[in-house]
Amino acid sequence: MKTAVFGGSFDPIHNGHIALSQAFVSSLAIDRVIVIPAYVSPFKTVQGAAPPEYRLEMCRLAFEGYANTVVSDIELRREGSSYTCDTLSYLSELYPEDELFLITGADAFLTIQSWRSPEIIFKKAAVCTIPRNDDDFSKLRAHAEYLKTIGARTELLNVRVMTVSSTEIRERVRAGESIKGMVPERVEHYILSKGLYMSENEVDEG
Repeated sequence: MKTAVFGGSFDPIHNGHIALSQAFVSSLAIDRVIVIPAYVSPFKTVQGAAPPEYRLEMCRLAFEGYANTVVSDIELRREGSSYTCDTLSYLSELYPEDELFLITGADAFLTIQSWRSPEIIFKKAAVCTIPRNDDDFSKLRAHAEYLKTIGARTELLNVRVMTVSSTEIRERVRAGESIKGMVPERVEHYILSKGLYMSENEVDEG
């Protein structure tokens, strides 16, 4: 079975994330996508970030109806900073017969060699990404060639999906602006009902 692993802060998850995962489902004949929100990202500290359990629920709402996708709380249960090498090691033991693919954004793809224990990442999964725009592809292709020299397997798709920024979504919510079309409708309702991102540090815990 081909299993894609898609981790991130997902603060919040948006339509670009969904489009990215489904592009690999289509292009690589992926059987299953495991979406894994980080408990704490080692790369990002966001003022006013949604609590981990809220980000997990938004992921579940976003992928309702996608039979090929499951949302996992493994990094929330582990707590602490979320390292991809640990998650891939766990999943490779859990699904020893599966071929693993790691879905990343373009920025992450360009820095993955500096992540914790990249040799473990490269051993456990093929690293996958797509360009954000027409100028990205040549840079990503060159980096893919470099990653291969240090032991990585890569999958670079020259396709385009909608570009959405979680930062922009948070800023729009804080400013009282619409986020329709940027996130699934269920996620939009959840954000508004919980009062997420309305201020730098206040969240409705009810």
